[in-house]
Amino acid sequence: MVGALCRGWSSGLVSLATALVATAGCNTRHESPATAASAHSVALPTSAVPNPAPSPQAAPSANAARAEPSPALVAKAKDLTHKFIVLDGHVDLPWRLDESRDQDGSISEDVSHRTPKGDFDWERAREGGLSAPFMSIYVPSKYENAGAKKIADRLIDMVTGFAQKWPDKFALAKSPSEVRTNFAAGKVSLAMGMENGSPIEHDLANVRHFHERGIRYITLTHSKDNHISDSSYDEKHTHKGLSDFGKQVVAEMNRLGIMVDVAHVADDTFWQVMDLSKVPVIASHSSCRHFTPGFQRNVSDDMLQALAKHKGVIQINFGSGFIDAQAQKQQDEMRKEVETILKSKGLDFGDAKAKPILAEFRASHPHRFATVEQVADHIDHVRKLVGIDHVGLGSDFDGVGDSLPSGLKDVSQYPNLVRVLLERRYSEQDIEKVCSGNVLRVWQAVEDFARTAAPPK
Repeated sequence: MVGALCRGWSSGLVSLATALVATAGCNTRHESPATAASAHSVALPTSAVPNPAPSPQAAPSANAARAEPSPALVAKAKDLTHKFIVLDGHVDLPWRLDESRDQDGSISEDVSHRTPKGDFDWERAREGGLSAPFMSIYVPSKYENAGAKKIADRLIDMVTGFAQKWPDKFALAKSPSEVRTNFAAGKVSLAMGMENGSPIEHDLANVRHFHERGIRYITLTHSKDNHISDSSYDEKHTHKGLSDFGKQVVAEMNRLGIMVDVAHVADDTFWQVMDLSKVPVIASHSSCRHFTPGFQRNVSDDMLQALAKHKGVIQINFGSGFIDAQAQKQQDEMRKEVETILKSKGLDFGDAKAKPILAEFRASHPHRFATVEQVADHIDHVRKLVGIDHVGLGSDFDGVGDSLPSGLKDVSQYPNLVRVLLERRYSEQDIEKVCSGNVLRVWQAVEDFARTAAPPK
């Protein structure tokens, strides 16, 4: 889940993300690199600041002069995003809408039309060619052992309700074949992935429950260690990777046909999943650690090589702190500064008296945005390191708040990214793989294995 200070290193970080987003009138989701904890996101000011001198890890495109794009390539990019299925591995619309319900509990926005808030609605999805977003069924870490399953079911009900209420625009998708059928019918597929395994609630029967409800990937944990695995944001390392129960969960996901998502997990969890999973896995909304050294929420080169050897896919997160080392560093510094201010006043992020302080801080601290070219740099890096078959898109729209790169501010702007890939001489075949082909391949492989898997003993 947002913005400039989001899912990060500790529970305080995520709390900050939530608080800053709330005071800013943005979504209160969950993640942005320098924060990590209770919410999912944080939004800081919208004004960009001059780019500092590039670090050794900065991508060349971050500071290069940008010429006006070719009208022919702009038009071709638009055409390709409507010719090909565009699958995004992570859109946080359900949690954003759940947090902004009216007093009577009803959903306050009609996403079948253009909405003034957020990053996703049907009109913008059609404009940008987004045909298969995975709706994130996000459950904050604070609900571990505290009603997580109930929350997940409520969000699943919301997504299924979209398809029931607007059947001419949306349709559920529980398989690659259903994605293709919906695409041919001109409908936006709503696939579902569950972000955080806490709703499994120590019961393997709940893995089947969520499969039956349409969940097709599970992110094993989120900002804190849970009963399944350790988180990249949590320093406790409770299980030193997967718990014993978590190993059973991975096996059951393989058996039922649910993709294992290694976004958010600690490095030792990742390596244990690589050893245990009998099918390819995904990182549904992660980027390359090569560009953000030390930021463990992103995937290192040796992990990318293992993921590819396992025939898996990394889906690139668009959040600026995931893309740009300077943005990530700035967010971390801001988070520490705010923590100090609040601590001096005896306040916590969630306190009512903290809201005006957070709002003032946000207004006076502009932050750095990455660029669409830098997002393409991450795709380039994966392609050069392990090949074009192992990279896709996992924007984290509606989850990283006001930290999205210039040129990728909402779901209408996928053509901008495709245009950059065309400028870099990507073939149409390769662009189709990035847009959806690679993830659909993994999804199909997971389904195929499940059809032949033996029942549990």
